Amino acid sequence: MKAHAHSPVSIAVAQLNLTVGDLVGNADRIIAALEQARAAGADLLLTPELALAGYPPEDLLLRPDFYRACDRETERIAAAASGITVVLGHPVEDGDERYNAASVLRDGKLVARYHKSLLPNYEVFDEERYFEAGNAACVFECKGVRFGLNICADVWERGPAEAARAAGAQVLLALNASPYHMNKQTQRVQVLRDRVRETGLPILYCNMVGGQDELVFDGASFALDRDGALAYQATSFAEGVDLLGYHAGAWLAEVRADPRTLEAEAYEALKTGVRDYLGKNRFPGAIIGLSGGIDSALTLAIAVDALGADRVRAVMMPSPYTAQMSLDDSREMVRRLGVRYDEIPIESAMKALAELLAPQFVGLPADTTEENLQARIRGMILMALSNKTGAIVLTTGNKSEMATGYATLYGDMAGGFAVLKDLYKTLVFRLSNWRNTVSPVIPQNIIDRPPSAELKPDQKDQDSLPPYEMLDAIIEAYMERDESPREIIAAGFPEAEVRRTVGMLKRNEYKRRQAPVGIRVTPRGFGRDWRYPITSRYQDEF
Repeated sequence: MKAHAHSPVSIAVAQLNLTVGDLVGNADRIIAALEQARAAGADLLLTPELALAGYPPEDLLLRPDFYRACDRETERIAAAASGITVVLGHPVEDGDERYNAASVLRDGKLVARYHKSLLPNYEVFDEERYFEAGNAACVFECKGVRFGLNICADVWERGPAEAARAAGAQVLLALNASPYHMNKQTQRVQVLRDRVRETGLPILYCNMVGGQDELVFDGASFALDRDGALAYQATSFAEGVDLLGYHAGAWLAEVRADPRTLEAEAYEALKTGVRDYLGKNRFPGAIIGLSGGIDSALTLAIAVDALGADRVRAVMMPSPYTAQMSLDDSREMVRRLGVRYDEIPIESAMKALAELLAPQFVGLPADTTEENLQARIRGMILMALSNKTGAIVLTTGNKSEMATGYATLYGDMAGGFAVLKDLYKTLVFRLSNWRNTVSPVIPQNIIDRPPSAELKPDQKDQDSLPPYEMLDAIIEAYMERDESPREIIAAGFPEAEVRRTVGMLKRNEYKRRQAPVGIRVTPRGFGRDWRYPITSRYQDEF
């Protein structure tokens, strides 16, 4: 191989959408990428972290039979790697120890193997539960170039990259399953530039793409030269096998800048999450309860963009409190999108339940009980349609509502997938306005009118919540940055509103535990990376 040291090494970056546990299907995709790369003249194929298993496999990693099945597919990929070197991300069991590994395969043989050194146990990651940490660098040679391997968290701190350089690496290859959140790519590039500065090694970063439950992987694979300059950038949220060369200390590649704005990027993440949740779980379509409000409108737009109008059904369930404007705007939106639309008035059900419960409510004033009954009637109708058709109900609640409990358990929270679960209300408005710049699918009335649950006459969200700009900022400070109420007040927020918001957030953990899974787009969502007790007497610092 050293005889070819004068010629460039051609490397294929396999940015793949893989499914957790679909070992045969994932192996087929990897082999197809291998064959595509080999036909294009590639010498080496780089896959994402745990590509064979999909990420995160969670407690599948505790099953011995899972590793045996992974081993079988690894052997099949190795046999297919004729005339090309493949760096495969996969889990490995060695006696009583299990590793997050990268294996170098060629012509049916295992050339080298690396075990991930730094196991993340923060945010959405829980790898210390499953794996042992590796303690050795891994360097292999391809066409006279010595490549070192790191896996995801290894490049986020000092140590493993420097160990690869000390072991003789000239180039660092990083396999990743790095979930998306807004502004994550800027963070990744900066961290990798730190590793380049410390080691002097050029780096190729290969990331997974696609949705897995609440996580979305954006791909956005990239390469940095030894001076930290961006030499290559893959398209985000898209599968592909890209080729780039390496020669005489530099990448031979053309940077393909991704011009997406933050809104466009977040919207693409939501589309990806919906498309893959339904596709990978084999749901035939989606059902959305329209209200005439902005949350259900944005959910409908995302669903149609992700799935196509033929797989989406909108249902409007007006009550006596539903404004004519809500009906008109909903009818206009479904006309623009071309989806199936049904109106099912709920007044008769409201009257039937009121009559049924009247003996139990004698002498008690009307309150949120009657409001919640309306939401639960609607939830029951949507779930009945879901049961009958097999389509999944997409709920429409946003992060601001999930934080404060401004949602009805077994009512508007009833459903299978929460599209906007990690979007603050202020971001819902931003994305709605952005989507209308692509094509005006959301009637402007829906965006402009004050938000309302329409469960009683002249109701508005701000009757019982702080202004959304203030509310969202307080939630973000407390929930995402772990700031104390005292610190939030010191930053200029009214103490009364901080107390109210934090109180609502803490009281409603029981609701969030029963909410459907939803797409994560912020650095901390109400899901894998939020673990707060329901029963707690902790008193915050005011």
